[in-house]
Amino acid sequence: MNKKKSILVVDDDTAILKYATHILQLEGYDVDAAETGFEAIEKSNAHFYNLALLDIKLPDMEGTELLTKMHRTTPSMMKIMVTGFPSLDNAVEALNMGADAYLLKPVELEELLKVVKEKLKEQEEAEKMSEERVADWIKTRVQKLMATNNAELRGHR
Repeated sequence: MNKKKSILVVDDDTAILKYATHILQLEGYDVDAAETGFEAIEKSNAHFYNLALLDIKLPDMEGTELLTKMHRTTPSMMKIMVTGFPSLDNAVEALNMGADAYLLKPVELEELLKVVKEKLKEQEEAEKMSEERVADWIKTRVQKLMATNNAELRGHR
């Protein structure tokens, strides 16, 4: 059974926060909200989120600073920057700091849901690849250990 995907929405605009939270919950996601960077950091330290929607302008820190901190502590979490102040510098900086996508406000509902689904699918595929690599490594390691043990047993005869 697929576990419900968890999303953190970070925006100081309470109307946007409520709207995004409501829409994502209707889509079946487990959604949490934060109005400041500090609150977002506290919540992401206490709970794993598959994805975070981060506003670039927050009252206590720049969204790019929050992005860097979250990328350091939860690199596997997908991070989508959302801004009402678009600039090429902002976009490039956000992507260089680990953002997985960059959306402009006002965000079209279809675009938001499309990007969220795409990023969660990318995350799932990356996790699956990692699990397969670990399984392959374990299988190879067991084979090597068995071969070593068999060689030692033959040597003791």
